[in-house]
Amino acid sequence: MSRIAYYLLLKPISLLPYFLLYRLSDFFFLVFITVFPYRKKVALGNIQRVFPDRSEKEQKKILRDFYRHLADIIVESFKNFSISEKQANARMKPVNNEFMADILNSGQGIVLCGGHYNNWELYAVAGAAHMPKITMAIYKRLSDQFLDGVMRETRGRFGLHMIPTKEASEWMKNNASAEAVTSIYAIDQSPANPKKSLWMDFLGQDTAMYYGPEKHARTYNMAVVFGEITKLKRGHYQIEYKLVTRDPNSYEQGGVIKEVNQLLEKQIQEAPAYWLWTHKRWKHKRPEGM
Repeated sequence: MSRIAYYLLLKPISLLPYFLLYRLSDFFFLVFITVFPYRKKVALGNIQRVFPDRSEKEQKKILRDFYRHLADIIVESFKNFSISEKQANARMKPVNNEFMADILNSGQGIVLCGGHYNNWELYAVAGAAHMPKITMAIYKRLSDQFLDGVMRETRGRFGLHMIPTKEASEWMKNNASAEAVTSIYAIDQSPANPKKSLWMDFLGQDTAMYYGPEKHARTYNMAVVFGEITKLKRGHYQIEYKLVTRDPNSYEQGGVIKEVNQLLEKQIQEAPAYWLWTHKRWKHKRPEGM
């Protein structure tokens, strides 16, 4: 069924020009706020707990602006199935990525951290072109084998290596030890096991964090960089790379994770509509004794 949907619906939609895709986005937006309020309870609940001091009107405006942006992300993600490398690079422009080439060419790898903010899907397609060497991204394998293959093929069309979560440590052992590589991590996902997580304040909430990015940075002495994606206009973004540290082992345990999440938190507080509010980020409670 997923194969039929892809070839008869998703792939043909991806061939539409952007001005038609955005008419489809306008339709999705109306559906989200009227007929089918996708995860509205989750999204509004997250917004209310993060911004309790804002009025009900302000909270609902964030929600409305979020759904408008989400509709754009959906159609722009459809476009990724057929987007050219030239188009992808024109719509996700790097800012000051030259220093990363210097780091990689010196023989040190990079742990690149970012969140589900603005168009992370377009970055997954275009980002590898910003690096002079091997770039990998860790992802959670989909249960549908066909869709999993489509996602890996789409994101990896221009050089990104998609590595399933369970294979990440082995991949790093085999590659990061031998060559300077860039490893991309989404730092705002909810860990599966709260007992094996780092716990810290994020957006005013007691939040479980994956330790993997910091673990790999420490193990392989990799520089840590934060990628800050900004929406310039509809369908056009830029990513500014910010060096966090070239010496991750100089931090106390959890310090690297805390610093990159503070950078993401600042983005969300300044322009909240562009974060993925429908994600159940706070479904876990801190276990006793942690």
